[in-house]
Amino acid sequence: MVALIYIVKLMHIQVIDDSYKLAAEDNVVTREVEYPYRGLIYDRNDKLIVINNPIYDLMLVPKEMKVSDTSTFCNLFEITEEEFIEKSKSARKYSMVKPSVFISKLSNEEFASLQDKLVDYPGFFVVARTVRRYPYNSFSNVLGYIGEIDKRRLNRDTTNLYRQGDYIGISGLESKYEEDLRGTRGVKYKMVNVRGIEKGSFKDHQYDTLSIPGENLVSTVDIELQRYGEFLLGNQVGSLVAIEPKTGEILSMVSTPSYDPNELSGRNFSKNYSRIQSDSLNPLFNRPIQADQYPPGSIFKMIQALIALEEGVITPNTRVVCDRRIIACHGPHSYEDLQGAIQHSCNPYFHQTFKRILNQGKSDSYNEDSAIGMENWRQHLLSFGLGRRLGVDIPNEKPGVIPTVELYDRIYGKGHWNFYTVYSLAIGQGELGVSPLQMANFASIIANRGYYIQPHLVKKVGEQAPHQYEKKYTRVSSEHYEIVVNAMETVVKSGTGIRANIPDLDVCGKTGTAENPHGEDHSAFIAFAPKEDPQIAIAVYVENAGQGGRAAAAIAGLMIEKYMKKEVQRTWMEDFVLKGDFIY
Repeated sequence: MVALIYIVKLMHIQVIDDSYKLAAEDNVVTREVEYPYRGLIYDRNDKLIVINNPIYDLMLVPKEMKVSDTSTFCNLFEITEEEFIEKSKSARKYSMVKPSVFISKLSNEEFASLQDKLVDYPGFFVVARTVRRYPYNSFSNVLGYIGEIDKRRLNRDTTNLYRQGDYIGISGLESKYEEDLRGTRGVKYKMVNVRGIEKGSFKDHQYDTLSIPGENLVSTVDIELQRYGEFLLGNQVGSLVAIEPKTGEILSMVSTPSYDPNELSGRNFSKNYSRIQSDSLNPLFNRPIQADQYPPGSIFKMIQALIALEEGVITPNTRVVCDRRIIACHGPHSYEDLQGAIQHSCNPYFHQTFKRILNQGKSDSYNEDSAIGMENWRQHLLSFGLGRRLGVDIPNEKPGVIPTVELYDRIYGKGHWNFYTVYSLAIGQGELGVSPLQMANFASIIANRGYYIQPHLVKKVGEQAPHQYEKKYTRVSSEHYEIVVNAMETVVKSGTGIRANIPDLDVCGKTGTAENPHGEDHSAFIAFAPKEDPQIAIAVYVENAGQGGRAAAAIAGLMIEKYMKKEVQRTWMEDFVLKGDFIY
């Protein structure tokens, strides 16, 4: 019986089950991973903005390595003998029997010149891969980049999908949509002779699996508008975000200074990354979503107006004397209603408006009444998407800052502060911080008269929309927005935003000058157009450029003109922006 059991088991191993035979024939059968094509990325008009370029990785199995002449090998692959020793040690440390990358990202030309000589070096073989190429040299901070997976990410990979030497999305869309873009690896088993020459497939491809390409992405971005925005911001430090209000689709997201995305693709990745990372202007910093410490400045006055209207503490006809003994102001106005106060950006008007929002007589204690009003005011701001992440589909979005009752209790002591302690909030200063994305979203809210749709950068993954986005309404009723819209129209037609005025197009906007304690103020502007059925909403921030009506308003107007009219006729405004002399 024992003999019979052994005979049956041996027959199963040797005749029926090929897996043991496959393992025994490792010396003549090679297992080659076939890496899939990573999904492509298109802009909203079906222009290819990210494509794949073929490259080759030289792999090493240390147990099989035979190099009789190290000097010749090093000359062939253009490495030093020290690098050869170090790479060999690293491969042995990883595994004596598993392949690891010895030299990565050989170009087509390099591979062609080496292909016939590899047979002289057992243990070495080549695996084909792809790297990203960017035809437009643009949009780098949003697209992100791919790189070799590091040990930290490898240890966190609970799916066991990745291996050492694999590439993975590190930032931007490449990271957020990694699961969709990466595809599925395949495997091919090949017969080779003792000199490493391929002799055909093993078992007629019976054990092979095909790689499956990743899904393509269709972005919401208009690449021509994106490039124009990068052209306008040029050497300035700043950002802009343009959104289609009715859909939440981001048309452009510019962060400057930036870098050529092709620099973080290919064999020079490490060298280029170190140089870019060490740049004092931080090109890797995505300002539209990460610079959330900008004070909103005068743009914030429109939010104050909307909250005050909803709370019933003012009406469109409410007038306030421009008493400049209370708080400084500018311009020749003196006694404005709400529309005039927005048009002329009257500081005393919004000083009094904010006081009315905070102090509505909910408590006999003035300080406690201010705290009650502060919490109610904060809830309004949260409904506008401020003080929290909007959920844009790229990593590292910052939430911005809205002060809380608890914050002021910690600073001044509970019950020891009131409106007069925090009145700088009235005009968008003080402990407020917003991101350019949040301000573009605010422009969308006004354009839509009271709601927004979550801003996003991808329309389709493959043939499917990745998400269904719903309207998110603020706490302010829609009927209160029209007075603000009308005021924004006058700002552009005859006020501080006149550089955004475009003939035959009703543009609504508001300038802001964000105070900067470390230098010149930041220039800010939000706008949308046209007034009825808006197609684009935009926010522009230019750091250290002074008044919002100069740099930011001019850039926003040109972007709107480019998008709506497809060409820019106000070339003199282009010249003004490109000259870059924004400070008197």
